[in-house]
Amino acid sequence: MIRVVLVDDHTLVRSGIRGLLEITEDIRVIAEAGDGEEAIRVISETKPDLVLLDVRLPKLSGLSVLDALNKQGNLPPTLLLTTFDDDDALLNGIRAGAKGFLLKDVSLDRLVSAIRRILAGESYFRPALTERTLAGMNSFPREFDSLDRPCPLTHREIEVLALMAGGYSNLEIADALGTSEGTIKNHVSNILSKFGVRDRVQAVFKGIEIGVF
Repeated sequence: MIRVVLVDDHTLVRSGIRGLLEITEDIRVIAEAGDGEEAIRVISETKPDLVLLDVRLPKLSGLSVLDALNKQGNLPPTLLLTTFDDDDALLNGIRAGAKGFLLKDVSLDRLVSAIRRILAGESYFRPALTERTLAGMNSFPREFDSLDRPCPLTHREIEVLALMAGGYSNLEIADALGTSEGTIKNHVSNILSKFGVRDRVQAVFKGIEIGVF
């Protein structure tokens, strides 16, 4: 059984997510918290397999909770619950140790997929970074052919592409992923080459078209 602690200051949000997870056979919410201070105490006491953590909380923010648990050496794999306007929180959350992000109106399939992938050692922040960009990108022309083969990108290149979709610069991506700007430039070049496109916008479109996001 996958044991989850759910942290959000809105009772309806907690009830909705708990209700979704109760449908599954192997994931259960074992405890809840409504503010940052309570979250630290509950997480330390229950030692869950995973935490669903709201970014914006009373008393201590979600990012402060991450920092505090990190300093204690007691941070479980954590998915941040976010909204469309939490750009800074997304990058700061990566730096603070979050393994992924979920929008608060997440579907059951996506919620379960995110939890299982995080526990398998992956990251899961692509949907939160890319969904809010899709409508605006419809005005850009698509000047490339579709790929007939599976996505050729490495796991790290997919992470970089997701942050590109969020509109972040190479320097911001490097800072978030804990590497150098030169390394990110190399990843971007590899992505463009593998996709056979000329710029970042077309690369993001290509990723969407072949199901990377």
